[in-house]
Amino acid sequence: MDEAISSDLEIAVLLPCYNEATTIASVVRGFREALPTAKVYVYDNNSTDGTALQAMLAGAHVMRERRQGKGYVVRRMFADIEADIYIMADGDGTYAPSDAEELIRTMLTERADMVVGTRRGVHDDAGRQGHAAGNRLFNILYRSMFGRDFTDIFSGYRVFSRRFVKSFPAVSGGFEIETEMSVHASRLKLPVIELELDYGRRPEGSHSKLSTYRDGAKILWMFAMLMKETRPFAFFGIISAAIFGVSLAFMAPVLTEYFETGLVSRMPTWMLSMSLLMVSLLVFTAGIILDSVSRGRAEQLRIHYMGLHARPPRFYRDAPAFVKVPDDVVETENKRSGASAA
Repeated sequence: MDEAISSDLEIAVLLPCYNEATTIASVVRGFREALPTAKVYVYDNNSTDGTALQAMLAGAHVMRERRQGKGYVVRRMFADIEADIYIMADGDGTYAPSDAEELIRTMLTERADMVVGTRRGVHDDAGRQGHAAGNRLFNILYRSMFGRDFTDIFSGYRVFSRRFVKSFPAVSGGFEIETEMSVHASRLKLPVIELELDYGRRPEGSHSKLSTYRDGAKILWMFAMLMKETRPFAFFGIISAAIFGVSLAFMAPVLTEYFETGLVSRMPTWMLSMSLLMVSLLVFTAGIILDSVSRGRAEQLRIHYMGLHARPPRFYRDAPAFVKVPDDVVETENKRSGASAA
């Protein structure tokens, strides 16, 4: 890696792992070669095949998270590790460590808070046809619900700024964590970049931990919960419209009879339709109120994010030409140089 970058940055490589003994050693060595000054952390999530030992022998700092699930591991990693730049990848060997330098360079030049290494060709073959179809479906669903910031929300190869890591309120427990990261960035309007990279195949003896239907259901549930939390007006508006439609279905024949005969012979049906109408109005009102609450929470998250230290001047002091030095950093360094000369 470029010496001017690596010497000024504290870089942490984070590898959440569960039963990846076949591949983890080569992944650790690959990152140590690509980023010589970075610290490589492997978080073992109750592996039973010697993953922790292989990672340790390869030179990684090995830690353990006993609660099962990638979300728990990521939450623990983000809380434990202090660094300037965080690189997260999988331990299965499907992401190339050699691409890490380009991801970091992109983040620095674009001054982004997250760079996502999108997987080239993943929608054509994701190991199983069910996975490929699920990738397409959930990415389309994400863009319709949360915006068009991302084209591959399930990529596990990402680079984060410290601001992102320390402002991310991770709540999910499993593979839904990548979706939550994407929604967090979209909700706070954070600067994010996508960089298309080659996506490898698992070597023989390494198996995916994903279950097409079980994990797909969890991700779908997470979509619903994140929409409820971040877009409550739309979420409750849809529910209100559905209840209102049912109310109209029960109401229509009663009203038709009334206009034709002046009588209401189906009083229970009329009462049910009125009750559903009231419920619909209550749900709609709840959506309006919760939308204001959600906006307030988003503002607080944004304020917390802005309160975190941005990259200090040392990041740019001896940076190469492709890294744009912000004007405020130039002014700070000029003042510091003047004071030193005096």
